Amino acid sequence: MRNILIHADDGPGMSARLESGLAIGRRHQSHLDLVISSPFQQFIATDPFGGMYLAGEQLAKAQAVDAALERRLRADLEREDVPWEVTLADGDVLSTLTLAATLTDLVIVSLGTADRRRSFAPPMMAGDLAMAVPVPVLAIPETCGPVDLDAPVMIAWNGSAQAAHALRAAVPLIRHARQAVLVTVGGHEGQVAADDALRYLSRHGIHAEWRQVERGVETIEEALERTARDMGAGLIVMGAFGHTRLRETFFGGVTRYLLGSAPAPLLLAH
Repeated sequence: MRNILIHADDGPGMSARLESGLAIGRRHQSHLDLVISSPFQQFIATDPFGGMYLAGEQLAKAQAVDAALERRLRADLEREDVPWEVTLADGDVLSTLTLAATLTDLVIVSLGTADRRRSFAPPMMAGDLAMAVPVPVLAIPETCGPVDLDAPVMIAWNGSAQAAHALRAAVPLIRHARQAVLVTVGGHEGQVAADDALRYLSRHGIHAEWRQVERGVETIEEALERTARDMGAGLIVMGAFGHTRLRETFFGGVTRYLLGSAPAPLLLAH
């Protein structure tokens, strides 16, 4: 976790993202890269006759806002003991972060709230990023504070390749958690047994417990949400989109549900 990429904006989740990056950076001697995405192409308009023109006044206002954010972040970070850089990038958020994540170890973004009308984070951005980048994505709900690296960790386990990838990616972040619980819902383990996952963690010095949760009348995602709340999880580790992205878009699924209802930060990997 030596290179951490943070999505920077003026949204309500920025403080939690920055504080999370600083906490991880101090513990892992990381370098923080904060990227401000400025999609200037949105200020290029067309008319019915095929002509194009630039909305110059709106563009100038957007550039001024981004420049003010950059100055404020630099002023805040100059007081910190973690190396950092702030970059302005032209492009939409997803493509900008996807490119910037090519050589990084972790991406930190926000999750939107259940009320999309009041949410600053683009819907499904964290899930789309997890599908697009080769590194884990730490997605923090806008209603949460910064991630607590010492709090209990819930690892959602279904024995899939995605769950195994997320578990491997989580090891540096969960070493100091006071409790790690591998949670299987409904008794289905998948291709990789929970015992193998526990053995893998133990070899990294993480002595997790395995908890099998009955579904009852709940869906798998509801059972996971309830379990995370009951144990006071400070982080939920899970594989992203075990089913196809299209299937979850139309029919729902664990990833899609928790992207909108997670009670704690999610560490996602596909």
